[in-house]
Amino acid sequence: MKLGVVVPVELEQSGEPEWILEFARAAEKLGFDEISAVEHSVVVANTGSAYPYAPTGKSHLPDDCDLPDPLELLSFVAGATTDLGLATGVLVLPNHHPVVLAKRLATLDRLARGRVRICLGLGWMREEIEACGGDFDRRGKIADEAIAVMRALWAGTGPAGVDFDGEFFTFRGAHSWPKPHRETGVPLYIGGHSAAAARRAGRLGDGFQPLGLAGEDLDRAIGRMRRAAEAAGRDPGTVELVLGATLPRLDEARMDRARKLGAGRMVLSASPKAGSLSQVLDEMAACAERLGRV
Repeated sequence: MKLGVVVPVELEQSGEPEWILEFARAAEKLGFDEISAVEHSVVVANTGSAYPYAPTGKSHLPDDCDLPDPLELLSFVAGATTDLGLATGVLVLPNHHPVVLAKRLATLDRLARGRVRICLGLGWMREEIEACGGDFDRRGKIADEAIAVMRALWAGTGPAGVDFDGEFFTFRGAHSWPKPHRETGVPLYIGGHSAAAARRAGRLGDGFQPLGLAGEDLDRAIGRMRRAAEAAGRDPGTVELVLGATLPRLDEARMDRARKLGAGRMVLSASPKAGSLSQVLDEMAACAERLGRV
């Protein structure tokens, strides 16, 4: 089982260089496989959009929370670590033009020697996506095409460049270099809670990261992903399942339950009680020792 740790943005310090390096280096030293950075390009005050991961419909983060750009953060961490995986959870795809994003992801993955794993989501805050120039109502259809654009640019090595004819993106003879470190490109996982996210993961994703789901809801989402993969002519077993937990609660029994569901990776968050970096690091160390990682 691969284990990642979510950057604890709740502490509002993740934009501070020494702070984030202390966190990342501790994760690497303690045997965690990756860190995972979240994204909001902007947070709009008094949003009318309901946050889907809390019964109140309100995010637990304040509007003015310190939220660095995840790719810039991971680039900074990449240069200060050796083996640590660099992930997002999630990158809000409608906020990004896929031609530009393909270049950014390929560059980061090349410089980090293949350590990048990107979990994409479609976002829940209409105002954020519209502020970035995205179409909230058509974002699902656009996202499918955006994924195809990035993979086409990464795969295109011929002298004539890449042609793409889509509903939303069109270009001719496009050369995008450097390529990702891996010939297969940067792995793109799909994160989310909706039935559409599960189906998209099955059709297009290298992995599926259900968010905010448990019990029968989680079982249904995994089933939808696998059925969508089969319908698309894919082996569902090639779509890696990523589940979540908190650092203090993860033990071998919970990992066994995750394995039985088909998970090969878990992404861990600090407990709400962890009010400082030192407390987060203590939770990480205790988890690593409990699981025999150190």
